Amino acid sequence: MRAITIPEPGGPEALVWTDVPDPQPAEGEVLIEVVASAVNRADLLQRQGFYDPPPGASPYPGLECAGRIVALGPGVHGWAVGDEVCALLAGGGYAEKVAVPAGQVLPLPPGLDLVTAAALPEVTCTVWSNVFMIAHLRPGETLLVHGGASGIGTMAIQLAKAVGARVAVTAGGPEKLARCAELGADILIDYREQDFVQEVRKATDGRGADVILDIIGAKYLQRNVKALAVSGRLAIIGLQGGVKAELNLAALMAKRAAITGAGLRARPLSEKAAIVAAVREHVWPLIGNGQVRAIVDRTLPMADAAEGHRVVEASAHVGKVVLTV
Repeated sequence: MRAITIPEPGGPEALVWTDVPDPQPAEGEVLIEVVASAVNRADLLQRQGFYDPPPGASPYPGLECAGRIVALGPGVHGWAVGDEVCALLAGGGYAEKVAVPAGQVLPLPPGLDLVTAAALPEVTCTVWSNVFMIAHLRPGETLLVHGGASGIGTMAIQLAKAVGARVAVTAGGPEKLARCAELGADILIDYREQDFVQEVRKATDGRGADVILDIIGAKYLQRNVKALAVSGRLAIIGLQGGVKAELNLAALMAKRAAITGAGLRARPLSEKAAIVAAVREHVWPLIGNGQVRAIVDRTLPMADAAEGHRVVEASAHVGKVVLTV
């Protein structure tokens, strides 16, 4: 088969579409013939040499895919050769085939094609696990989403609105904010021109956000705590703004607030399977009835993965960039 390899870490040009050995499904795994994958910022970090796959995972980038099952490993039940599926991966999505634990596989939502479905696994699992399973966003509460026009952001807006929450977003510029508004965002904040702490407080009569979904990390830590409501929850899922920051613990304690940090890739298989099962139960029906949809900015051939990385690196997209085989 062919796959995107990274012979040496570097810029987008480091991605090489080349022949590699076919994977084989191990115990409890299925082999998927990939139709499409999608670009995530973790893929950019892996390309740069900063985010190695967990032990035993495919060395190729790609944290999600959609395609058809072509083989079953020993002990797999509930799936059959020929099933059209999408899957959450620890790696290997940028390839013609990938082996994945059966617990991380999802059926295709009704009415969705494989290319569009490739944009779903990573964002749905990330948002559902952090905003709902960990931070317990409830109806009537306010969610602040940093990077509202990103793949994660566009999904977080829709899921929060679907459960009856109010949504504030930060994004760069009026065009991206307009797209967020189309998806249901109530409070629109241009981080280039406005202070999100002041804007969130103003929009909530001084109360603040009950839950904040943050992709920035260190740079926003203190301001995020200021923007939280009493008993607020800050869920950190990205480190685009650095990894180390000082925190006024008295401010955190005064708000009786909680800070969590979580990724998906390195979690134990059992935890990922539980998240995927929750997404299938709670999110898939919303996608099936059209209440929530995948937001695809553009599709590119897998061989042009470098261009996909350039688009995401420049934040020149809304939603997901999908790569097709």
